[in-house]
Amino acid sequence: MTSPTDWNTLTIPDYAERVMRSGHLSRLLELARDEDLGPSGRPGDITTLACSGPDSHSVEATLRSRQPGTAAGLSFIQLVCERFAPGKCRWTPASADGQPFDRSDALGHLTGPQQAILAIERTLLNLTARLSGIATLTARYVSAIAAAGVDPQRVHLLDTRKTTPGHRLLEKYAVRCGGGYSHRIGLHDAILIKDNHIAMAPGGLTEILDRLQQARDTHAPSFIEIEVDTQNQLQTVLNAEQKTPGLIDIILLDNMNTDQLTAAVQSRNDLAPRILLEASGGITLETIGPIAQTGIDRISTGAITHQAQSVDFGLDAG
Repeated sequence: MTSPTDWNTLTIPDYAERVMRSGHLSRLLELARDEDLGPSGRPGDITTLACSGPDSHSVEATLRSRQPGTAAGLSFIQLVCERFAPGKCRWTPASADGQPFDRSDALGHLTGPQQAILAIERTLLNLTARLSGIATLTARYVSAIAAAGVDPQRVHLLDTRKTTPGHRLLEKYAVRCGGGYSHRIGLHDAILIKDNHIAMAPGGLTEILDRLQQARDTHAPSFIEIEVDTQNQLQTVLNAEQKTPGLIDIILLDNMNTDQLTAAVQSRNDLAPRILLEASGGITLETIGPIAQTGIDRISTGAITHQAQSVDFGLDAG
């Protein structure tokens, strides 16, 4: 059985390369091309054709930001060009994914026929603005951890599966560009037992714990994690780990306040120090610092993807 990719061991350039090699982005860009230019790119941009005819002169356009932020998606611009106008445009970066930028900074230059650049413009801006928005918000959360006196390399900020359908790899890549980390990619690569799994199991949490070793042997998940929302559930899981060391990798502490998190850390340290503790639920820029100070190892939040606002980018000719 092939082991799942550990996306968190990849550098940002390697992560971008892996996304592009997956073919996932190419499929999305073909859909985006057909949305704007018609099936298989035809009839094309009829507005520009009406203004300039079938032939157009070469121009240069600069991708520029109207606000500060953190870059994500620049690595994919040349692929956008190839899907919309094969062999016609060249992207020259002036920054890189994961790098901060200021208002009015030039992030790169696009050179090619006027007609091709105008056809590419909206998809290029939509993609980079959305991904940079996620990276920018993620960087703010990471900075809030650091401002609380906690090393973000010790307490990792993780994303969730609260992503735009079809865009998960891209949005998780943007989180990485902002200094965050990827949680599981989907339902296929890791085991995360949540409250509904426990509620639907006839024997509840005890039955599920009894099945975990077989699940690990059968599916070879990248990790096994269990969500708990009470101290009693936490104690049950810690006792199971004591009985069968290596059974559980992570415990997700759902919607616990800082006192409860601190107590959970102490219990973990006493009974099963190998297990990582992850806080989730109600994570905001205001609460993440005190949560990180409790001694937990991970903080996950869907806000960095589903609440991110696109950065205001423009593609300026000349």
